[in-house]
Amino acid sequence: MVLPREGNEGNAYVLGVGMAQFLKPRATRPYTELAFEAGAKAMLDAHITYDDVEAGIACYTSTGPTCTGQRVFYQFGMTNIPIYNTNNACASGSTGLHLARTFVKSGLHDCVLVVGFEQMAAGPLVSNITDRPTPYDLSVKLMSATRGWADLPKNPQLFGNAGKEYMERYGATAQDFAEIARISHEHSSRNPYAQFQTVYTVDDIQKSPMIHYPLTKLQCSPTSDGAAAGVVVSQKFLDAHPELKSHAVLIAGQSIMSDGPLLYSGSAMELVGYDMTRRATRAALAEAGVTLQDIRVCELHDCFSTNELISLDAMGFCDTGKAHYLVRSGDITYGGKGPLVNPSGGLISKGHPLAARVATNGRLVPDTKVALQHNIGLGGAVVVTVYQRADGKSNTNVASDETEAARMSGLGYNPAVEARYITRAQANAVRSTKAPSDYALDSTIDLIEARLQKL
Repeated sequence: MVLPREGNEGNAYVLGVGMAQFLKPRATRPYTELAFEAGAKAMLDAHITYDDVEAGIACYTSTGPTCTGQRVFYQFGMTNIPIYNTNNACASGSTGLHLARTFVKSGLHDCVLVVGFEQMAAGPLVSNITDRPTPYDLSVKLMSATRGWADLPKNPQLFGNAGKEYMERYGATAQDFAEIARISHEHSSRNPYAQFQTVYTVDDIQKSPMIHYPLTKLQCSPTSDGAAAGVVVSQKFLDAHPELKSHAVLIAGQSIMSDGPLLYSGSAMELVGYDMTRRATRAALAEAGVTLQDIRVCELHDCFSTNELISLDAMGFCDTGKAHYLVRSGDITYGGKGPLVNPSGGLISKGHPLAARVATNGRLVPDTKVALQHNIGLGGAVVVTVYQRADGKSNTNVASDETEAARMSGLGYNPAVEARYITRAQANAVRSTKAPSDYALDSTIDLIEARLQKL
């Protein structure tokens, strides 16, 4: 049951979102271009310009040194606003969202632009740190002592071992994890922003190359280039722009946490954040005044299929040890009892540019009033966010015709069903008029326009 909230003065709302299509990491589009496109789309969707933005938050892990955010945000204008750079492993994007909400709720800023982006190297994630301790070295040391070490990247071992522990404790099977991947790939076929849009059978997935049992290749998220952005505003901002109120989504509850002592308890599941996910979910739900029964849609951190199953259990969507029954009954996909999990295709199929998971353009799930987003970063961090429509209504289908979609999104089309480049006119419509810098913009719009001409 959704409980009424008292007062709204300190509320924070997502007013607009934008995303660039996720790509294989082949340096086909530089991060500056991807981030500019996502940020411009978010501002168009919010019906604001960069002159309305009072702070910028850049989220990335693989892309460049400190102050990379300035390189991105200066393209919109050089307005002297504070720009924050965040790196919290795979939870960097949601950490930026949490920071934006904190600024807004405190009254420090009324309009914040968050942009997550990555330009990654091809192939599996590897650490180049050789002269100092790494954030994960104690976890890898403990995993090696309890589960052994294979000559493979650490992440599939950590998450594969967590899946094996769940199998040993509760009776899940390798086929349960393959079914999760099948669902993710099927969902991504509906998402024009997804890196992969191929539908596979469970047999296809189980016969793909084994990475680390029970994980085959098609159950592992790929490295990706991509960007996503969100505009977060205050109640004061909405009150000053009443025409935008029907467009706003309330961040009703949110929690960011790090690990507790259970991380080093010897459990493979704890090494990938089971306990911190459990605690953060409870805290976010409590702040929002909702229960798990209210959640119709859940975008959770499925970097590997095993982590989706473990996270469903940790979050409490089932009795302890029963998450595989949610999968077997079809409850996590369309037509099931819910929650519908990762309608975007998730990280497995949509792609996993590490810090670009700021917002999701999910497929429509009828009668949704409350949605939940879960994001983890090994090392560790977890962010759980609960969203509600600000008007308290259920979601409705938005037609793809130009008139209604243009009014709703500011893009001239329905971005939930089409992934397009921005035009020069759209880019100029959101850039600062008070302090523009064509030098800082460099060739970004020219690059995007050249791609448009090739279509």
